[in-house]
Amino acid sequence: MKYIKLLIFAVTGTMFVSCDTDEFLNPLPDSAIVADSFFQSDDDVLSGIIGIYDALQGVNENTESSSIRFNRGVQLEYLLTEHRSDNTRSKTLEGSRADFHRYRVEPDNVQSEDYYQSMYEIIFRANNVLKYVDNADAGNIISYAAEAKFLRAYAYFNLVRLYGAVPLVTSVVGAQEKELLFTRVAEATVYEQIVLDLQEGVTYLDNTHKSRASKAAAQGLLAKVYLTQPTRNYIGAKQLCEDIINSAVFALEPNFRDVFYDELNSEIIFAVQYLSGNPDESQGFSSEFTSYSRQGRQDGLNIVNPNLAEDFIAYGGNRTEASYAAFGDDAALPVPEDAEVIKFLPDGSDISDTNLPTYGEQPGNAGNDWVILRYSDVLLMHAEAIMQDGDTTDSNAIDSYMEVKVRAGFDAIADRPSVLTKDALLLERRVELAFENHRFFDLLRLGVAHDVLGTHASIKGYTSYNIRRLLLPIPSREINLSDGLLTQNPQ
Repeated sequence: MKYIKLLIFAVTGTMFVSCDTDEFLNPLPDSAIVADSFFQSDDDVLSGIIGIYDALQGVNENTESSSIRFNRGVQLEYLLTEHRSDNTRSKTLEGSRADFHRYRVEPDNVQSEDYYQSMYEIIFRANNVLKYVDNADAGNIISYAAEAKFLRAYAYFNLVRLYGAVPLVTSVVGAQEKELLFTRVAEATVYEQIVLDLQEGVTYLDNTHKSRASKAAAQGLLAKVYLTQPTRNYIGAKQLCEDIINSAVFALEPNFRDVFYDELNSEIIFAVQYLSGNPDESQGFSSEFTSYSRQGRQDGLNIVNPNLAEDFIAYGGNRTEASYAAFGDDAALPVPEDAEVIKFLPDGSDISDTNLPTYGEQPGNAGNDWVILRYSDVLLMHAEAIMQDGDTTDSNAIDSYMEVKVRAGFDAIADRPSVLTKDALLLERRVELAFENHRFFDLLRLGVAHDVLGTHASIKGYTSYNIRRLLLPIPSREINLSDGLLTQNPQ
């Protein structure tokens, strides 16, 4: 994270949040506890906060090539989300990564295990900060606590959507407190904590940062939580989206491509930052999205499914040429079979030659930011909140929907619908937010995941799919560590 990494060197405290790469958090309480003498000053607490972002950023696979427990943070998230939707797949059928798009993820899958542990690493580091936050300067205590809680809420939101009921730990606990560490609690209870944490962010954060928690980031994430939780809060989600819209702080970028290459632009609300060329602060997923001229360690990941390409061709507008590209013989097909994601091309990429694309000097150490929340997502959530799981003629919902479409090159009058349907909204979210890890969650939230993915799996011959596969299995290593306390999802 460019800003954060510059900041951490300016902080005088010595950072110590245990993150053993072999057992960084399982959640294992011995790696969650810091010495009572550590967070003694404002600088120490700030170091602890930056450490939470470091866990979110994760470890580049080109630095530590082992697939086992290296805290990849968000860098593997596309496997658990995009690959489990109808958007993308692995190029080959070999290895554990190929299990995601075929709905064959088992409890011993190393990428799922790493992601689960990575989210708990974020949670435990946040809990560490909250334990010592009173040692910060009086004027910073409230905002530091809100920042830590925002990040804890983000991690729990991902966990509860992917794994269902999970252990809910909101304090640093001892090694003997296994029942607290490994007992799954109801999804509704997890959501209650997420809401409480994000409400503090809405109240006590400002919009100073885009690569750290902010008021708008808390508002946007809370809106999505309200639209997702078991009992929907459409009115609350609508108000939060309107608060962001009316703040006039954010706006759509005129050029869609600039959203991803003019980093921290006007559209970005919250993004994870990386530093190009620095093995310790860069990311490797950009290189893994290449396949025609392979730049990563894998044969090609996040390969675009033809049915998504068809939707882009029909409904993508000017977003299409900035979202995916086909090379070689595939470029001549009306609908490409193995197109590559180009929203996150490694630094210095030149793909103008479709027979010889280049990807910069160090594609495996890319500095492309990972965008978690942006303004177009808020506009489309605003429409969704007004619709309340149905179709609508409400002009405010259609206005927000059309603002996104007009940026994509559609006509504000000729292409404006008289009725906005759920199918149209879902389609617009698909082409606007493709490859940004939203599609799987959108299908779940809008109640069509089983229908869409069941049909997709049937067409593709993914015979392992069933409705229970919408939840990932709890990693078997966690169950073993719990001595039987942690239960498994039905498979």
